[in-house]
Amino acid sequence: MMSVQAIEEAIQQLFEADLIKFRQWFAQFDEHLWDSQIERDANSGKLDALAAEALAEYHAGKTTEI
Repeated sequence: MMSVQAIEEAIQQLFEADLIKFRQWFAQFDEHLWDSQIERDANSGKLDALAAEALAEYHAGKTTEI
């Protein structure tokens, strides 16, 4: 496996077109990881308190429509 330093150095050597492709790929990769983490947290109940708080504020009229 490559070290972070080696990856950084390799990225610095990319031509502009390849850097654009890498950025797009990495954004999708990172989004997938984030979505997976949110799903795990939701399924485990870690977000239940936040959801309950948001719903309570909504029902109390403390929210504004966006």
